[in-house]
Amino acid sequence: MDTTLPPVAPVTGRVVLRVKMPQKLRNLELVLLVVSLGLSALALALVQWGALGTLDWSLLTYAAGLAGLTLGLHLVLRLVARDADPFIVPIATMLNGLGITMIHRLDIAAGASGWEAAGVRQMAWTAVALVIAIIVLILVKNYRVLLRYRYLAMLAGVILLTMPLWPAIGRTVNGATLWVNIGGMNFQPGEIAKIALAIFFAGYLVSRQAQLSEIGSRVLGVRLPRAKDLGPILLFWIASLGVLVIQRDLGTSILYFGLFLVMIYTATGRGFYVGIGIVMMVTGALVASRLFDYVERRFDSWLDPLSQSNYEAVGGSYQLVQGLFGMANGDVIGAGLGGGYPQFIPLAESDFVFAALGEELGLAGVFAILSIFLLIVYRGLRISNSHPDDFSKLLAMGLSFVIALQVFVVAGGVMGMLPLTGLTTPFLAAGGSSLLANWTIIALLLITSHSSLKRPSA
Repeated sequence: MDTTLPPVAPVTGRVVLRVKMPQKLRNLELVLLVVSLGLSALALALVQWGALGTLDWSLLTYAAGLAGLTLGLHLVLRLVARDADPFIVPIATMLNGLGITMIHRLDIAAGASGWEAAGVRQMAWTAVALVIAIIVLILVKNYRVLLRYRYLAMLAGVILLTMPLWPAIGRTVNGATLWVNIGGMNFQPGEIAKIALAIFFAGYLVSRQAQLSEIGSRVLGVRLPRAKDLGPILLFWIASLGVLVIQRDLGTSILYFGLFLVMIYTATGRGFYVGIGIVMMVTGALVASRLFDYVERRFDSWLDPLSQSNYEAVGGSYQLVQGLFGMANGDVIGAGLGGGYPQFIPLAESDFVFAALGEELGLAGVFAILSIFLLIVYRGLRISNSHPDDFSKLLAMGLSFVIALQVFVVAGGVMGMLPLTGLTTPFLAAGGSSLLANWTIIALLLITSHSSLKRPSA
C-alpha cells in the first residue's frame, strides 16, 4: 500500500499515515491499462506488417475487443472493489494481449480465418473469462466466506479432477486423459480444480496450523514433526501420483503437490515439510520413469533431445528440438514480430507458445515476459503479506504460486532445463480452460487486495 508521511503535527507530535484514495488507485490502473492495450495493439500491427506487409481490419477487431473487455472489468472494479490492487489487471491484460498476438501470428502463417482461426477462438474465450471474472467480483464480495466452504471446495476439486475419467464425457488427447466433451465443446476441468484445491488447502491448513507446527522428536539434530502430522503430505503425494498414473499427466501432478507443499510451509514455517516433500516428489518421478513408458520418454527426450532415436520416436523430442532451434534463431533481439518461422514448432499456439515468442522477440523478449510474470506474482505475494489473518495469507500465496509454478515449469521445459510436463503458459497459451482459470485467479486476488489495501498499515 502506498503511503505518504506528512510533517509531524505541531501539537501532538504524532506521525499520521495517509492511505492513497481509492479514486487515485483506479486512475492509476486506468493509465496502466491504456498503456498495456496500446502495446498490445502495436504488437498486433507489427505482426501483420511483418508477416503480410500490410494491415487489415482484423487488427481493429482484436485490439478493440480486448480494450472493451478489460475496460469493462476496470469499470466494475470502480464500483465493487475500489481499493483493489491497481497493477494486476494491466499486467494480466498485457500478457493476454501478447498471447492473442502470437496466436494471430500463427493463424496468418496457416492462412486460417473465421472460427477456424485460433486467434478468434482465443478472443472469444477471453471474453468469456473476463465475464466470469466480473461475476466472481460481484458475487464474492467478502473472500472470507470461502473459508466456510473449504470442504465443498475440496469436493468440487475432486469431482473436477476426476471428470476426464468418466466414460461418457472423458477424452484422451495426446496421451493424457485431461479433457471432457460436453455438448461438442472440449474443456479441461483440472484448470478450475487447482483453484478449488487452493481454497481447500488454505482453509484446511488454517484449521490444522497449530497441530502441524508442533515439534516431535529430534533426529540427528533436526526437529521432526509428529508422525501423525505427516499424514497430509503422504495423502497428497499419493493423490498426485494417482494423477500421474491414471491421467498420465506429469505437469498437473507436480502442480498440485507443489502447491500443497508451498502452502503448508507458509502455514507452519517448517522447512522440514518442504524437504521431505521434494524428496517424495523426486522419488515418485524417478520410480514412474522406470515403470511407465510415457514418463520414461519424457525423461529420455529431456536428457538427450538430439538423439536420433528420441527425435524420431512417437512422443519424442521433435517438438522440443524445433522449439530450441526456433529460440536459437531468435538470438538476442529476435527475428521480429511476423519475421520468424514459429509455425514450424508443433503446438506453437498452446504448449510451445513461449518458444514461438522467444523466436520472434529473442532473449530480451523472453526476459521481458518473465519479468512481467514476476511482477504479477510479486503483487500476489504483496497482497498475501498485507493481511493479518492466516486464511487470506494462504489463499493469496497459493493463487500466486499456481501462476509462478506453471511459468517456471513451462519455461524450464521449453528451454530444455526441465522435462516437458504438458502445462500451459498462463494467459499466453491458446485454450479456454486456462484463460477461465487464470482470470478467475486474478478476480480472487483483486477481491483479497480490496480488503487489505483499504486499511491503513504502518
